[in-house]
Amino acid sequence: MKKENKSVIIWLLSGCVLLFLMVVVGGITRLTNSGLSMTDWHLVTDTFPPLSEAKWNEAFEQYKKFPEYQKINIHNDFQLADYKFIYFWEWFHRFIGRIIGLVFFVPFVYFLIRKKLDRATIKKCVILLAMGGFQGFLGWFMVRSGLIDNPDVSHFRLSLHLTFAFITFAYTLWVALDLIYPEKNSRINIPLRNIGRFALVALLIQIIYGGFVAGLNAGLIHNHWPLMSDGQFIHDSVYIEQPTLIKNLIEGKSGVQFVHRTFAYVVVAFILFLYYKSTKISLTNTQSNGIKTLVVFVFIQFLLGVFTLLYSVPLALGLIHQIMAFFLLSAMTFTLHRLSK
Repeated sequence: MKKENKSVIIWLLSGCVLLFLMVVVGGITRLTNSGLSMTDWHLVTDTFPPLSEAKWNEAFEQYKKFPEYQKINIHNDFQLADYKFIYFWEWFHRFIGRIIGLVFFVPFVYFLIRKKLDRATIKKCVILLAMGGFQGFLGWFMVRSGLIDNPDVSHFRLSLHLTFAFITFAYTLWVALDLIYPEKNSRINIPLRNIGRFALVALLIQIIYGGFVAGLNAGLIHNHWPLMSDGQFIHDSVYIEQPTLIKNLIEGKSGVQFVHRTFAYVVVAFILFLYYKSTKISLTNTQSNGIKTLVVFVFIQFLLGVFTLLYSVPLALGLIHQIMAFFLLSAMTFTLHRLSK
């Protein structure tokens, strides 16, 4: 790491921490059904929550006009205090998004003026800024889907919003790693690197399906393992919820859960295969430690997934499962970077 890059690296890693916090709060927002509490989006006026009881009542009355209240919460003795709880988590989620925007943009301008960024890093940072703006749009696009007729967001849009947050985090970390390790790695094994790339793709597919499971509340059914239920590895409902097999696997609760729980074995297999192949060649310490960390993290994540399913997605386990996915992606990004550069 070059000394002149230290402040830029700290800036990028701070962005990684904020993105991690954003996803954690997003997970809480989803698990507490808070995501539809703010029925509009304003860049400035929503920066702080209502500051008077009159403003709270005004926001609550606005919320009552939308499907989530009219079709669900109106029957649950839903009061202003309940509304304040769900409002907080959605507001906090959006507030962190604003902070991330400032943390990325303001230092970027400062580093440009001070000429602390080389041409390659400037291009990567512009991509990061564009990704951040697009992520904000995806958040609005997701919430919008739950404010029209159905009092729940589209699981496709939720998964897109979640997965793109993970990808933005991974790319931010990758850019930071480029500066932490500016020297070229002399020990690049192409086959091992390619296995790592396949493992990354498998992990991203699993994250996408994790978003589908969350969006459809598919973790609340078939709470058995290793079989789904009734002694079946593939439950009958996997085939009959939707009119076609493809729709069952992307829209049916049983089908989506089946893919997510089964594809976990694929992710584990790729990472174990990566580890097995790595034992056959000479690696640097960082490469070896990255792969070993991957193995530990993927087994922890697998066990968390099993227990989250068995206990019907309690808030704590659901959140820890999502956090561990972040750690697993971090280890995957670091390992692939050291195998590639």
